[in-house]
Amino acid sequence: MARPKPLSGFPEFLPAGRIVEQRVLDIVRETFELHGFASIETRAVEPLEQLARKGEIDKEIYAVQRLHAAADDAAELGLHFDLTVPFARYVLEHAGHLAFPFRRYQVQKVWRGERPQEGRYREFLQAAIDIVGQDALAAHHDVEIPLVALGVFTRLHDELGLPTATIHVNNRKLSEGFYRGLGVDDTAAVLQRVDKYDKIGPGAVKDLLVEELGLDDAQADACVALAGISAHDESFVDDVRALGVTHELMEEGLAELAQLVRVAGSDRVVADLKIARGLDYYTGTVYETFLDGSEKLGSVASGGRYDSLASDGKVTFPGVGYSFGITRILAPLIARGKLTATRSVPSVVLVAVDDEGTREASIAIAGRLRGRGIAVEVAPKADRFGKQIRYAERRGIPYVWFGADSVKDIRSGDQVDADPSTWEPPAADLRPQIIAEL
Repeated sequence: MARPKPLSGFPEFLPAGRIVEQRVLDIVRETFELHGFASIETRAVEPLEQLARKGEIDKEIYAVQRLHAAADDAAELGLHFDLTVPFARYVLEHAGHLAFPFRRYQVQKVWRGERPQEGRYREFLQAAIDIVGQDALAAHHDVEIPLVALGVFTRLHDELGLPTATIHVNNRKLSEGFYRGLGVDDTAAVLQRVDKYDKIGPGAVKDLLVEELGLDDAQADACVALAGISAHDESFVDDVRALGVTHELMEEGLAELAQLVRVAGSDRVVADLKIARGLDYYTGTVYETFLDGSEKLGSVASGGRYDSLASDGKVTFPGVGYSFGITRILAPLIARGKLTATRSVPSVVLVAVDDEGTREASIAIAGRLRGRGIAVEVAPKADRFGKQIRYAERRGIPYVWFGADSVKDIRSGDQVDADPSTWEPPAADLRPQIIAEL
């Protein structure tokens, strides 16, 4: 069989990279749970009609169909492209068993049929949080989201050496109210063009607003001026009002965004009024997060408030959510060797086997060590000790256990008497450590 060619956009990590990913996920899950979020998992597929109505994403959806389906059978299911749409369906389906406000986190693969490039993948791992209410959800929950995100990114930086991150926030009420104050009716279309600000620049955004949407020069200039406002404190409020536009919805958005920036109280949170989010279900606060020093990757975590995503016609379930692009954050760093692990296996110790007649004794020693939380392998075959040491070196295992009472650090050559009931490796050796060279 010929060696298979890799599929572009479907990253697979080697064991050391997988150790990095698992350690990151441990931190993510622990932080989510510290803030009271409960774990759920949803199915991989949703009805195509549900997926395709959620904004500018329909061209990227992977349809799912049986191989031997009739030629005229249209596909009815698609792989989910994010975790918010399946979560909305989950809430509707299980509402009678949930206590609201319901706080959930979810860590799963998602799929998008876009052109693969660094930071953009067809299959990738997301970690999402949402707070959802029944009929109403207080605005103060919008403030909780960046606090959770800051907790995650702070721990990833402090414990693993990942880059710091800055969360850019806006409020669509502010933007939509501003546009309505200018006399613009199709506010969603304006938001979609403004969302391209960082990619194409303010001049090109103005051209789109004039040529595609028919705004006059004064309206387009005002929209671009609003998008250019940013601040780490509440000073953005005065900058917006200085543009001379008034509208009740704009004032509501200004108040909510000012509260968020004030409560977050961090220079890692910045009000950035060009943040729009292209998906059409966001109705209030929106978040985009960039790794400091790696902004060219684009947003690695994002989300926002949605007041009408989930409804059964009688009850509405508004919510606010945020999603971390785990693969988007890690894959470029792992691929460039900027993030790796001190070893590619969890094993701390290789228990040597003198000859096959002593294998049961070696297995018993391994069991005693494992019973105390120490990861152990037993040598795959009896051999000269030198060969077993070289095997441990190739595996990255730092210690070899000989006989009943002797252990050797094969890096330094130090060998000491030891009891498997009491011996402990140094804390730094107990599990693989993450190495960051950023």
